[in-house]
Parts: sequence; structure tokens; C-alpha cells
Amino acid sequence: MREPTPFGKYLLLERIAVGGMAEIWLAVRQEAPRQRLVVKRLLPSLADDPAFVTLFLDEARIGAQLDHPGIVPVHDLGREPTGYFMAMDYVPGADLRALLARQRQRRLFLPVPLACRVAQRVAEALDHAHRGHGHDGLPLRVVHCDLSPANVLLGFDGGVRVIDFGVASAAFRAHREGRILRGKFGYLSPEQVRGLPVDRRADVFSLGAVLHEALAGERLFRGPSDLAVLERVRTAVVRAPSALNPEVPPALDEVVLRALAPEPADRFTWAGELAEALEPFTAGAGPGALPALLAERFGVEAARERAWQEGGSRN
Repeated sequence: MREPTPFGKYLLLERIAVGGMAEIWLAVRQEAPRQRLVVKRLLPSLADDPAFVTLFLDEARIGAQLDHPGIVPVHDLGREPTGYFMAMDYVPGADLRALLARQRQRRLFLPVPLACRVAQRVAEALDHAHRGHGHDGLPLRVVHCDLSPANVLLGFDGGVRVIDFGVASAAFRAHREGRILRGKFGYLSPEQVRGLPVDRRADVFSLGAVLHEALAGERLFRGPSDLAVLERVRTAVVRAPSALNPEVPPALDEVVLRALAPEPADRFTWAGELAEALEPFTAGAGPGALPALLAERFGVEAARERAWQEGGSRN
């Protein structure tokens, strides 16, 4: 691992990811070198772009006002010479995208009860965001707008957490939202693709696409180009996941297809309703199921985490 890089009151240990707007670093506070966290910093090339700065600050504002075990909180927001940053909890584990990829490599489906338990936890977190109130007591009316397997963190501790509210819709930013299409195209809702106003039911659709993928073992909306993917999302013609995975019962097909209804009025009204509908299918996914699968699929990463917890080196 590279030498730590000083960054204000933090030390950046290693870069975890980089996207179109920001880069993610594993870090520690200089005065507490054993307390890991994540520093997300706006790319220096965007530091003077008002639109991206606003998106970044809005994400921090949303994250600081949502208090739920299924949502990674924002603890710090600041600015260094290179631009704005925020600090969040570090979640040792892997994201759902990585887990599904390793299952596909082994030609294995994610166990149905576990897929439903993960989706249920995500639905509960989204429901909290949808119903949440700000520090001023007013409804936040948050809609994530960019839910995908990459934004679902699976902890070695068994926790399931939602991240990345960078393009989220919220009451305080509604007056300045345009019709710019943001988010991962294969997980958008039909109304997003059509440029229509969105509400919490857009997240229900996106979660339906994530759950379908977790059950069926492949992405729901695929195509040879972005335009082809968007057209498939717009029409939302969906096969039941049992067509690809015979372990999926017909009653679960109904739940998934309702979440993926092309028209918002035909979906679950709240993400919490989807969470309740998934409960009967989670039997067998006890507290130890997710940690056990992660330890098996991410053995090297799990070993590094154990070494850190025991006070050893991460190398």
C-alpha cells in the first residue's frame, strides 16, 4: 500500500474508486490513525464548476440528515485547496455488484432468501429516506434516483447499506432541478428515461431491477448501446426472474414484476410496502448468511480486514 497522503486533518491511505464527479479514498484521521473512514472528494477538475459543486454539497446535506442503519451517514464536510470533500463511515465488505459478479464467475445464483433479505434491507433504507424530515422538521422528500448494485454495500458484519445520493432528488433542490438524465442507465425508471417528474416509486422500480438481477443472475436491461438500454427501460418489458432461475417461486415473481411495473401507479406505493412483501421469502437468510457468503467469496479481503482488526498491517 502507498504511503499515506496528508489531506487536511485526514491521511488518505488508498483510493477505492473514482467516478465522473468524485474519487473515494480510504482514510484515517491524523489524530486517530486506527479509526478508518471514507473521504469522498470532488475531482479537482470540477472544483470550480458550480453545477457539480452544488450536486456534491447537496449529497452531503442529504447524508447528514438521514439517520438510519441502512444509510451510510456523512460526518464531515469541508474544503481543501483541491476542492470540497465529505467524510463518511467506512464499511468493510463488498458492494452487491462485486458479489453478483463473483457468483456469475462460478455460475451460481445468489440464494433466493438472501437476495430477498438484501433487497428488503435496501427497501427499508429507501423508505426511511422517502419519509425523512430535515433538521427543520420539513419533509425532505428524497428520491435516490441512482440505485444500482454498486450503491449497495454489503458489510462483513452482515449489514446492508445504501450509498451515493449524489444525484438524488429532494425538496430543497426541486426548484433548480432540470431534466438532465443522470444515473446508471440500466437501473433508471421509465419515467426518468422519458424526462418526467419522479417520486419515490422511481426508486421502487430501480430496486426491482436490482432484485431481478440478484435473482436471475444477469442484468435486466442490457443492449449494444446506451440508446438501446434506455429504450428497453422505457418500454419496461420484463420476464419473470423464474424464467432464468427455477428456484424463484411464482409468488416472488409477482412481487418483482409489481415493483417493475412500467407505470408508477401500478407499483408499490412505498418502498416499505415492498419490504413487507419480501418478508415471506427471506426464511433461511439468517444473520450469519451474508457474512458467511462474503467470507467465502472475498477471502483475501476478509483476511485483510481481520488483520486490521487485530492490529496488524493491511499489506
